Amino acid sequence: MSSLPAPPTKPLTLADYLALPEVETSYELMEGRAVPKMSPKRFHSKTQKAFLYLLDRWCGQKGEVELEWAVTLTRHGQDWVPIPDLLYISSERLPPSWQEDAPCPVPPELVIEIISPEQPFGWMAEKATDYLVAGVLRAWVVDPRSRITVFYADRPPRTFTGTNRLEEDVLPGLQVNPEELFVQAELTT
Repeated sequence: MSSLPAPPTKPLTLADYLALPEVETSYELMEGRAVPKMSPKRFHSKTQKAFLYLLDRWCGQKGEVELEWAVTLTRHGQDWVPIPDLLYISSERLPPSWQEDAPCPVPPELVIEIISPEQPFGWMAEKATDYLVAGVLRAWVVDPRSRITVFYADRPPRTFTGTNRLEEDVLPGLQVNPEELFVQAELTT
């Protein structure tokens, strides 16, 4: 693995971004720049794992659940390549015959972003809104140990805590009990 080259003097295009060398740090394309993604810490990682297990059991053959898979989207009229902590994309949106080793080419039904202690909720809420504007159907912002805030394109966000069960019409049959999930992740105090 090599290090990322010096910042370009002109904005990166999507082609420039996709041609960058592979490096240890993940970078998202935002406003023509390669922006480093925050390195996950223990609680973030445990939360991500618990969501992966839950979604993977639910998903079956409906589509794909992936960790940190980049997605090519548009944000404020520019190419945007975020790397959500988790995503779910159905076989209807991305047929199983698509077998490229590349960023997800279409907006998924669900993205999950897990807040790290250094990240303000407001910044993550703005990112969730940008996902929805770009065609993602649901964006979940998760605060490890306490809550899941669901962002919808057609109504205000809703926060789920404790035993307040989360069910999604775009993810039929999926039920999430935040308290049980955080216990499974071994994050309760």
